[in-house]
Amino acid sequence: MPARLAESDWRVPSDLAADVADAESALVALDRDAATSLPQTGGASPSRGPVLGPMSAILLRTESASSSQIEDLTVGARQLALAELQESASANARVVVANVRAMESAIALSRRLDVGAVLTMQHALLGEDAVHGRSAGGLREQLVWIGRNGHSPVGAVFVAPEPADVPAAMEDLMAFVGREDLPVLLHAALAHAQFETIHPFTDGNGRTGRALVHAMLHGKGLLSTLAPPISAGLLRELEGYTDSLTAFRAGDARPVVERFAQAARYAAATGRQLIGSLSAQLDGDRRRLGGLRPQAAGWRLLPLLVGQPVLNAAYVRSALGTSDTTAQRAISQLADAGILTERTGASRNRVWQHSGILDILDEYAEAIRRPG
Repeated sequence: MPARLAESDWRVPSDLAADVADAESALVALDRDAATSLPQTGGASPSRGPVLGPMSAILLRTESASSSQIEDLTVGARQLALAELQESASANARVVVANVRAMESAIALSRRLDVGAVLTMQHALLGEDAVHGRSAGGLREQLVWIGRNGHSPVGAVFVAPEPADVPAAMEDLMAFVGREDLPVLLHAALAHAQFETIHPFTDGNGRTGRALVHAMLHGKGLLSTLAPPISAGLLRELEGYTDSLTAFRAGDARPVVERFAQAARYAAATGRQLIGSLSAQLDGDRRRLGGLRPQAAGWRLLPLLVGQPVLNAAYVRSALGTSDTTAQRAISQLADAGILTERTGASRNRVWQHSGILDILDEYAEAIRRPG
């Protein structure tokens, strides 16, 4: 049984408090600085503002992919972008896109975090799953454990609480989440560790628990725009992350807080590098479009490629809110400039991609998969 947290007394050592504060500052700086690094709209002189749709989308997808990679669900940037268009045959890509939906749900519900909100996040993750879809969005009614034997908890690394104990444990956890007396990142780390200890679902506990972290970072006002790739930092030292959860269950909360502070700093540093690479790519693309008239649809499409580097005409028509003719014209303008490449070779249902952006995203994914 996990310890009850709702009314627990947390006295944070000064060195740990300073470590957390430093990590929070790094996340806040990324959230703020990203808005000045990439444009929200197109054009030869694009506007820059606090609403950062394309970059927010790609960091959200990066975090969702990293969270999935912790559970060995790897997928390339192209397949992930194709899955967003419902054009991918990759089962892993569809799972990661479901994780994106769960992250979106978490952030949307961040202002009212209760047990119902967590159930909604998990349903967004697994609602379409062929195996777990029927039970998605409900607390488990069976025993679960972490171990090699799928038929018995004997010898398991961890055995979660009995199903009858889960509802009360979740109510206590969400009452703890509602507190306002702890540093936000520390608070989120503790809540995540407690969530993983309760293990309230038959599947999707890890990804839902990491989505809860982002819900808290946004709901408690630390972040306002981005979903920084904190899971990428956890992925760098996966054994240390899992060991910190084990230590938490044994009564030592410090390791999991330290891991999250370390992961947050890594997310901020690599997130800034990723933004810089994508910004440089777009600057080069604008130079390629230098002869295009300022009102051309291609300018409006260009920044959207950061968030969706593989597209079809239907996506462009919907994203730009325009006619099919204008959508096709925008694609042609970028293709003629060598920015987009058609990859199907077909006359119908054609798909274009921005190979430069896909390369940047795949290089980033490969870098975070290498052990720290």
